[in-house]
Amino acid sequence: MRILIVAENASAEFGGEAILPLKYFTLLAERGREVWLITHARNRAHLEADFPELAARITYSPDTRLHRLLWRVGRRFPGAIRDHLFGNLMGLVTGLQQRRLARGLVRAQAIDLLHQPIPVSPAAPSLLHGLGVPVVIGPMNGGMNYPPGYADFESRAARLFVRLARPMAGLVNRLIPGKRRAAMLLVANRRSAEALPLRHPNVVELVENAVDFDFWPKPRKRKLNTGAFRLVFMGRLVALKGVAQTLEALAQVRATHPEREITLDILGDGEERAALEAQVTRLGLAEAVRFHGFLPQRDCARHLQDADALVLAALRECGGAVVLEAMAMGLPVIASDWGGPADYLDSTSGILVSPVPRASFVPRLAKAITRLVDAPELVQDMGAAGAKRARQEFDWQRKIDRIETLYDRAMDGPPRNGG
Repeated sequence: MRILIVAENASAEFGGEAILPLKYFTLLAERGREVWLITHARNRAHLEADFPELAARITYSPDTRLHRLLWRVGRRFPGAIRDHLFGNLMGLVTGLQQRRLARGLVRAQAIDLLHQPIPVSPAAPSLLHGLGVPVVIGPMNGGMNYPPGYADFESRAARLFVRLARPMAGLVNRLIPGKRRAAMLLVANRRSAEALPLRHPNVVELVENAVDFDFWPKPRKRKLNTGAFRLVFMGRLVALKGVAQTLEALAQVRATHPEREITLDILGDGEERAALEAQVTRLGLAEAVRFHGFLPQRDCARHLQDADALVLAALRECGGAVVLEAMAMGLPVIASDWGGPADYLDSTSGILVSPVPRASFVPRLAKAITRLVDAPELVQDMGAAGAKRARQEFDWQRKIDRIETLYDRAMDGPPRNGG
């Protein structure tokens, strides 16, 4: 089978969903599969540096004045409008380019099947139709809102935009029929299936995230730790990640455990960094919290090797790949019981803390941290259970096995994409 992966971004440098198409492309190539990639030119430097042996199989859609104009205008708007409206507009511009490139590659390389892994939003339209070969889209993961009591995390304009945009998604996906005509739609969970703005006869569940154990090595055996306790956060520094709530909880735990050195390493960067640094000073945590900025995966793995637990108090997290990565490294995870982390964690490998009611979220988060600080045996047991579960259920190699099976199913079905 000759496979073409099409994605606006495919990079380990950008974080988030951009890693997904890169993994499909590189891991299929490692297996000797006939696979090609189309992605935007902004990914070129990273891909050429990291995968020179695959350069001949990558085609880049160009950056344009329209891309740059949409980016400049969009960054002035609130997050939801910037991400959904202007992000989708930029995606459509790129999508038109990539559809033309895909049509040429389908002919030139006798492509059998197209796979569009991102955007993961169930509502986002796809321009990959009428190309004469089956198209697989996903896994998609979305359909989330903030928990009750957190409406102020979005501006009034953003909330209004979301209320108007979601009903419009069905119309947009009728006018742009890529998902309607796809051979197969992949979804990460039932929530995402219910968020699809159309009915489709071939919707299949496949986990969105997985762990590449070449990057996240087998965890070292952890000794019982009754001294310093080191927490780690990995992710973008944006309000929805709950870092501000994590800092408040950390301050509470340190106040009740003055004899213990309890610290937090923050691996990531984003628009909230200055505000979080000011909060650290205000809470008297300057000696306990370290901001490391954005780090590549191998550096993150080294930090996790020396940590005791990961904390992800996110308030709207559809996926949560960092949860799986921490589990793979033998760390227990404290996470919000809201959205993606609950798909990966159970009581054997971590502690889920409901963000509702809001008034008691920080004290309950502090209680979860305290539980691990006070029980080194529990830290050890949860870490071991998480590492075992990550390898049994969330290995990227197993996921590639599964996607190849699904490619075969899509090829066996009746053509639904103009083929």
